[in-house]
Amino acid sequence: MTDLLSVAYKNHFAVGSYNVANSEFVEAIIAAAEKKDSPAIIQIHPNEIGLVGENFIAYVRQAVDRTHIPMAIHVDHGATLEDCVRGIHNGYTSVMIDASAKPWRENILLTKKVVEVAHAVNVSVEAELGTIGSNELSSEGNGVNEILYTNPEDAKKFVNETGVDTLAVAIGTRHGHYSHVEKPELRIDLLKKIHEAVDIPLVLHGGSDNKNEEIRKTYKYGVAKINLSTDMKTAFFKQLRKNLAENPEAYEPDQLMPTARRAAQKIVEYKMDLFASTGKASLYEI
Repeated sequence: MTDLLSVAYKNHFAVGSYNVANSEFVEAIIAAAEKKDSPAIIQIHPNEIGLVGENFIAYVRQAVDRTHIPMAIHVDHGATLEDCVRGIHNGYTSVMIDASAKPWRENILLTKKVVEVAHAVNVSVEAELGTIGSNELSSEGNGVNEILYTNPEDAKKFVNETGVDTLAVAIGTRHGHYSHVEKPELRIDLLKKIHEAVDIPLVLHGGSDNKNEEIRKTYKYGVAKINLSTDMKTAFFKQLRKNLAENPEAYEPDQLMPTARRAAQKIVEYKMDLFASTGKASLYEI
């Protein structure tokens, strides 16, 4: 991920990091990346690993190895050292340790330990400072109802002490849809200050359901990775429900899944355009 994001950071675009929970999403993301000539990240949340099983990672690794597009495989919101070590053993190229809900010193100590372990085997580390909001239907992250914004000076101290490669910052986003809460305005002014204080790629969680004009501003000020899950999954399952309703007797996956997968792919393609990663695969040496 360090190699993937350093190019995006220098060239002022963001690489989409897409949550997968089955093979349909993996195929949709890779197809979109190849069509758009865009780098991409496939990330799997511990909840999703609990659903698909650890053997699923071998499939994802093989799928990524077969594409000509630069990609990384990432542990999303690992809560413990064990989550991250398991990801490393399974062949992830990047891990996230999310200790943002813990006290300051505990967050630093746990993050430092993960960095020590991961860097020893050339795996990059993302951490989080501040708290990302969470909506009631989302199972992602350690989100809370009240967003605690990232302090720029704290971010500088945190990066210097831990040695993380990327930092997820809280500037007003939430996991999930905003249908149950007021849609926030992203604190671009705060993002500018964090970017000035911290010279590493920044990460925006909760990339769904935000205003496009605000998203376009984020990668001008240090954001090189934008997480996306809800918009893509919503498109997939909306189409799948439609298929089931229109074909109540259908039972074959090839009758139900292809159009749902294409609906998800269409969203990913749209987001690649939005994140300005379309056409950027040529910037990488593979």
